[in-house]
Amino acid sequence: MRPRLQVLHIFVAIALVVGLRPNQTAQATAPSQPRSNASQSLAIVVNRSNPINNLSFSELRKIFLGEHSHWTNGHRIAIAMLDYGQPERQTVLRLIYRLDENGYQNHLLRGMFLGDVFVAPKTLASPLILRKFVFNAPGAIGYLRASDVDDTVKVVRIDGLLPDNKDYRLQIDERSLE
Repeated sequence: MRPRLQVLHIFVAIALVVGLRPNQTAQATAPSQPRSNASQSLAIVVNRSNPINNLSFSELRKIFLGEHSHWTNGHRIAIAMLDYGQPERQTVLRLIYRLDENGYQNHLLRGMFLGDVFVAPKTLASPLILRKFVFNAPGAIGYLRASDVDDTVKVVRIDGLLPDNKDYRLQIDERSLE
């Protein structure tokens, strides 16, 4: 058991050195987007053919952590994440994963090494690309600002609530992300 742990530590160290960490230079030079002071809801979206209409928050977290690999219809779950540094991603990491970026990377590397995570989430550059990915992949699940959702994807209720409900849990508070 101990040699396996040493290999894991070596693997993580190598991965961090060769660039599996976020490119902080790219984050610093990325064009800034206008920020509003208001919170916005984050919609969980799936492919329109997915039979799921509602997930508990606990089920949602298990899906994103990779503890579930297939939907009830047999399709493999494909998680779509936005690129590093985006407020939507930071919200998902904080509220769903309950991890920061480094903790998320460590979880992913450890899970892939141990075989607990079979496929790494797909990291996409923009909400438009994420929406297109979910539209084209029958097993896809991702997240978008409610204002970025259109009829090409299906919004999943979380604990029976949609993003426009006042008690909905997934809120982007951009003031806390500055």
